[in-house]
Amino acid sequence: MKTFRLLATVFLCLFIAVAPVMAQMSESEKAKNDVDKIRAALPTGNLTFSGAGVGAGIGAALTLIGAGIGFGRIGAAALESMARQPEVAARVQTAMIIIGALLEGATFFALLICLLLGFSARF
Repeated sequence: MKTFRLLATVFLCLFIAVAPVMAQMSESEKAKNDVDKIRAALPTGNLTFSGAGVGAGIGAALTLIGAGIGFGRIGAAALESMARQPEVAARVQTAMIIIGALLEGATFFALLICLLLGFSARF
């Protein structure tokens, strides 16, 4: 429950901090402001904030944290089973390597999706 409260507080602070950044002026207000006319003439792209970059960063962090926890649990369980029954150590090690490879593949896929989202963000 403490973890849920902490995550809820972090996301609440993030959303409060992002709200002023995402505020946009209407077209009539942009036409009145000379600075916006100059910015519109520059070929710098969209100047509004995109949440895709922030989401990609959070997604990558959660992916790596989950993978680290998963690898730790795989290793701990394998070593514990090898210590209890040393005669099946070779089969346990083979299964551990296969499961680790599957976890690593899923982690790389999730990171690839996060990177694609992050690079497609326009600021």
